[in-house]
Amino acid sequence: MERTIMFCMLFFCSSTALAAASHRALKYRQILRTIENLEPTVKDKDVELLHTPENPVDGCVDTALSCFKNGTLQLQPLNSQVNDTFTQAMKVFRKYTVRGAGKQCKSSCESYKKKTPKEFLKSFAKLIQKV
Repeated sequence: MERTIMFCMLFFCSSTALAAASHRALKYRQILRTIENLEPTVKDKDVELLHTPENPVDGCVDTALSCFKNGTLQLQPLNSQVNDTFTQAMKVFRKYTVRGAGKQCKSSCESYKKKTPKEFLKSFAKLIQKV
């Protein structure tokens, strides 16, 4: 009887952990697809440059993701014809929540170099692929 209970507990715990990991992976894949769809529709000239985290240290990945999320909300559409694609992408970014940072990172979003929106999105995609 004890073995059966232990087996059931082990099975339940492992399946819960796998479900959480796969949900996060699906969310990151959705964000990556959204970035790829958004890149050609973003205005890249005569716009404000965005703070772009590159190669954040392990403890600062969540902070970098938060910087990217905030930066995406400042992007502008290339023209009114791509507005629908752009609007859908913005909905995905607004819904995305960055998991709580375990350690506080010493660097803030403003400490990163400013780059064009297209370079910003490429760096965002690289970080999502690493995570």
